[in-house]
Amino acid sequence: MIKIQSFTNAGFGENTYILSDDSKKCIIIDPGCYQPEEEIRLSDYINEHKLKVEKVVNTHCHIDHVLGNFYCKKTFDVPVYIPVNEKEVHKAVQVYAPNYGFPKYQHQEPDFFLKNEGKLLFGNSELDILYVPGHSPGHLVFYSASQHFCINGDVLFRESIGRTDLPGGNHEQLIESIHEVMFALPEETIVYCGHGPETSIGHEKRYNPWCKVM
Repeated sequence: MIKIQSFTNAGFGENTYILSDDSKKCIIIDPGCYQPEEEIRLSDYINEHKLKVEKVVNTHCHIDHVLGNFYCKKTFDVPVYIPVNEKEVHKAVQVYAPNYGFPKYQHQEPDFFLKNEGKLLFGNSELDILYVPGHSPGHLVFYSASQHFCINGDVLFRESIGRTDLPGGNHEQLIESIHEVMFALPEETIVYCGHGPETSIGHEKRYNPWCKVM
């Protein structure tokens, strides 16, 4: 059974997720921690629950989702995984970070690249990798069919969608990805978002003004 813990970081209001299971092993998805208190909060949770971090994973590589990659790599001595089609998005962060108010951002080169399909493994658990571009070129979603949830990054928000006015964004592609990939998931699937509260596939199919189908 996968347990999900979230932390919301200041600045962009980005949600970082720690997924752990009965093995006490875990992964950190989209570490957006930048301030020391945010880093300490994340580390304290892992230490207090006696978890062993196996890897750091990004759904995509906009600045708010990679701010803590360096800290997590240094602190837990684990590999960093980014989507294979996010290489250029990731490289660009170190150029524009100071202009976004993050002068102390430290770039962390990825150790491995995630393909656009397959499985994301940790502990005794596995998640399906879904390719959902549009918000960014290589955006991935991590889906648990057995527990009916997904870590969705910035594809869907509660009654909203990810912005597409950043480099590499494509509104038509995002809507297509939502309809063809996200809305193909069971309606009871809980969607854990990169910003804001969780939602469900069924709720978004009915009430999301950008992409509803019912």
